[in-house]
Amino acid sequence: MSDQNYKNHTRFVPLYHYVTSLAVLGCLGGSINYAAHATPETQYSACLLVLVSVVLVMLFWFCRAFALKAQDRAIRAEENFRHFILTGKPLDSKLSMAQIVGLRFASDAEFPALAQKTVAENLSQKEIKQSVKNWRADHNRA
Repeated sequence: MSDQNYKNHTRFVPLYHYVTSLAVLGCLGGSINYAAHATPETQYSACLLVLVSVVLVMLFWFCRAFALKAQDRAIRAEENFRHFILTGKPLDSKLSMAQIVGLRFASDAEFPALAQKTVAENLSQKEIKQSVKNWRADHNRA
């Protein structure tokens, strides 16, 4: 696996992010088009197709959102524990989840100072990631 850094740390799964998203949206669009042109005999099945398509869109969205929320909770606990091990204190409660997610890429040597700088300057997730000098890879993020 190649070294991870700011430029290549995002992860895209083509079958999920492109193929599945386009298929789900295409299904929704096609079902709406079918319902718009439905005859009285096909109106009921057309409405059911629209409903199923809306449910698919919601499933597609929430499956990803729930997985990310669970990972965010794990990251918060891991980074809080790492900060406690390194400094003897928990992370500052002023840090947002996005900031903690950005801090997880900092090496142990720069993590406590970068966490303090983040609170003092209210750095964004992007600014935090760009400030990391020794990148700590995370190959397990879904």
